[in-house]
Amino acid sequence: MKTSFLKFTLTLVVVCFSAISFAQEFQGKAYYQSKTTMDLGEWGGREMSPEQRKRIEDRMKSFLEKEYVLTFNKTESIYKEEEKLEAPGAGGRGWGGFGSMDGGGPQYKNVQTKQLLQNQEFFGKQFLIKDDLKNLEWKMGTETKQIGQYTCFKATATKPLDKTDFMNMRRRGGDDDKKEERKKDSSDANTSKVDGTESDNPMDQVEIPESIEVVAWYTPQIPVNQGPDDYWGLPGLILEVKADRTIILCTKIVLNPEVKDSIDKPEKGEEVTQAEYTAIITKKMEEMREMYGGRNRGGRRN
Repeated sequence: MKTSFLKFTLTLVVVCFSAISFAQEFQGKAYYQSKTTMDLGEWGGREMSPEQRKRIEDRMKSFLEKEYVLTFNKTESIYKEEEKLEAPGAGGRGWGGFGSMDGGGPQYKNVQTKQLLQNQEFFGKQFLIKDDLKNLEWKMGTETKQIGQYTCFKATATKPLDKTDFMNMRRRGGDDDKKEERKKDSSDANTSKVDGTESDNPMDQVEIPESIEVVAWYTPQIPVNQGPDDYWGLPGLILEVKADRTIILCTKIVLNPEVKDSIDKPEKGEEVTQAEYTAIITKKMEEMREMYGGRNRGGRRN
């Protein structure tokens, strides 16, 4: 009897140890494609020839279309852009000056400690954003769809934006009614109204909305509440996100690869909170607005 009890106890210990070991060693890799659409018509594109539009679209492609890898385990993840050679003359990062602001590096999320670490480059300077992981107020739906071999469920949320969300920037007054007005009067293509007055300052023509609507598709077949970019908090890996004009779609998943990658926290850069980083960007944009405004005023005096 003692021998049987001992065998049972040893077996139970081995099973429990194996379960704990699996939970600690479990890892997955999800590959995503991100694509943002931008209407060149909002930025004077209607006056361009088809060749000019094609040339600008090609230059913007590396800014608007990217590929990422999310490496994750039960509690942690690291989200990185896949490195690839840029085509000669692509130059998408410098588009309109805003490419200099889109220097997002590796992003680390820990859903257990609610920690977010993000490497960010801004006009050549490296920052390390260190903040609490913020969750969206997801509304769970019953609608499903198949993404690859995974059954996914729909969830929606309203995501607040700040001055660092340059992928969601748009021309001020870019709604449908004002687009029709610009069609009638092409002379307004390079001007915008700020506080009721006309402005030809390019910085005054840009705005970022206060919030956007997000639709996410997650699969409970991979029971981790991770996802691409800063999306997380659903009862399954997020495989697709549609956020305003940006779509992030998972194209490949590898579970428990033979060679596991380390999920290291980003360390480089000046440490700031998200609020501090937003303040830095806001100040820089004000400086740019004043600089462009000064040039324009100088031109008028001449």
